[in-house]
Formats: sequence, C-alpha cells, structure tokens
Amino acid sequence: MRKNIVAGNWKMNLDYEKGLSLFSEIVNMVKDEVVGNQEVIVCSPAIHLSSLAKLAAPVKNVTVGGQNIHQAESGAYTGEVSASQVKSTGAAYVILGHSERRAYFGETDELLAEKVDAALKHDLKPIFCIGETIEERENERFFEIIQSQLDKGVFHLSNADFGQVVLAYEPVWAIGTGLTATPAQAQEVHAYIREAIANKYNQEIADNTTILYGGSANPGNAKELFSQPDIDGGLIGGASLKSRDFLDIVKVFNT
Repeated sequence: MRKNIVAGNWKMNLDYEKGLSLFSEIVNMVKDEVVGNQEVIVCSPAIHLSSLAKLAAPVKNVTVGGQNIHQAESGAYTGEVSASQVKSTGAAYVILGHSERRAYFGETDELLAEKVDAALKHDLKPIFCIGETIEERENERFFEIIQSQLDKGVFHLSNADFGQVVLAYEPVWAIGTGLTATPAQAQEVHAYIREAIANKYNQEIADNTTILYGGSANPGNAKELFSQPDIDGGLIGGASLKSRDFLDIVKVFNT
C-alpha cells in the first residue's frame, strides 16, 4: 500500500534559528492534530538538517530531507554536499530533479540518474520531480516530456530500488506562479505516470508508488487535489513556510 505524503520544500529560505522555530511549531502541531498515517517530510537547507532530524526523531510520522546532493562520493567540489553527508545528519529523503535545479543549474536527466543512484547507495529516498513547461503543455507534448524524464532519470533502476523512489509531478508553469493545475489536469498526468510505471515494471509496483502533486498547492485546493485517485499527497513550496497552512494541508488526510 502506497503512502500518503505531504513534503515541504523550504527552498533557500529561513536562517538557522527561524528554521528551528518553524519546524518546532510543525512538530508540535503534528503531535496534537494529525490522526492519520500520512507522512510529513520537511526538506530544508543543509544548515538545518541535523537539528531538525533530532527534533523529528521522537515523532513517528515526521522526517526530514535534503534539497540536493552531488553525484560524487566526495572530493574537490567546493560548496556541494554528498549523499553520505546528507544521510549522516539523520535525513531520510532528498529532492532531486526539481525544475529550479534543471533550469538554473543545468541539471539533465542523465546527471539526475547519477544523483538518484548516489542517493539510493546511501539509503536516501529520492523525491524525484518531473513536469512540463507552459510551452510543452500548450504544444500538448507533456506526456512525451514526462515519459522522457522517467525513462532517463529513474527507469534504469531495479524493481527493488525503484520501490524506494517517491515521484512528484510539478508542472513547471504552476510552481511559484499562483497557477495550479486543475484536479482533472493533475489526475490525468498522475494516471499516466502510474501507467508508465506499470508498463516498465509491473502493476503492483505502480500501485505501491507514491506520486505527489506540486505546484501552488495550498490549504484551499489541497483537499480536491488529494482526493483524486492517483494523487497521494503534495510537494509544498510557499505554504510550507507557514506552519498553519502546512498543517492544514497535512490534515487533509486525517481519518
């Protein structure tokens, strides 16, 4: 059975103390208000990871993740962080393939495949992001783009390794723009992704893969988005920087 997950992506926000303060609020709210089995992940800047992991440790359904890793084990890569370093902080996940990394840092699917391998080698679960630009959607190439990102980025993995991957569909045109895919648009793509997994692996693996939606998800639209049959939660940007907004999204899965 696949997990329901709400993952926050703080991006390059919050200094050390503000990060600890926000995460402490989130942890306390989860303990007081979350009654379902949904997993809550906060992917923070590297400066926060070790301290956040310690705060999360006593809470069964809260974990932390990094926002990036280098593909190499170690070496002369000033300013970078390796999978083993992120893992050593207590993190369990790492975001890979975010559209901002693809656009601003030139990350290709081939490079991302190396990063996925590095993450899995060190027992970090990749949250692997895929999605189309506005031009690719308007040209009706979005299925083609998503298939290519899957093929080159994660479909080289064995059945067992792929089972550790969380996918996040983030239409690039909806990230930080205030635009959101309609529930029907998001479900259409999520269903396509699940079918692509079944075609590559098998139906059981497809049924057990968590696929998140990202792209201006907020407390006002999360319930309708997450109620779609193939949407298992969200990768949340701006709303994850406000504890109440973030927890209201998490609580969509309360049972």
